[in-house]
Amino acid sequence: MTEPEFTLLGDALWLDFINTARGRGPAPPDLLPDEAALLRWSAAQSIDLNGRQPPLPLVLQLRERLTALAEALHAGFQPPAASIAAINEQLAQGGGCHQLTRISGGWQLRFAPERRPDVLQAIAQSAAASLANSLGFVRRCAGEGCSLFFSDDTPNQTRLWCSVTICGQEMKVERRRGLLR
Repeated sequence: MTEPEFTLLGDALWLDFINTARGRGPAPPDLLPDEAALLRWSAAQSIDLNGRQPPLPLVLQLRERLTALAEALHAGFQPPAASIAAINEQLAQGGGCHQLTRISGGWQLRFAPERRPDVLQAIAQSAAASLANSLGFVRRCAGEGCSLFFSDDTPNQTRLWCSVTICGQEMKVERRRGLLR
């Protein structure tokens, strides 16, 4: 079985996006070196670009800003202003309006987009949802040499690894060998 091209942890779209520049080794390759790679990543995430592929420099700039956001959240700091501005810039490009809808016998105000979000808007929406969720925490994997980010939504926020079967298993083996304490 071949390894997939992208590490998709499934926790949050925006974390999978920034993880394209990170990995489980000391010098991971950039998995978005060109527009074709962005197309493959979008397809792996089931995002339809609808013929609106953003320019690569804009994609990489957003990834850089969101990486700074993940680093800050992991360290327990406030989100950088540039990261928030980048998210808001993408969110502002999605057209739509608020609509009053009846749900389970009650009325709720909901936003109805005019069209499906493009790839950068979808990533920004994912990051915004993570920031708005007070029960989720962004963590960097504690695995040796792993720099991947993941969302820790466990009840007591004690998740250590991006993947228990990969990074977590390696730590357990090293402990058994007496290499770690």
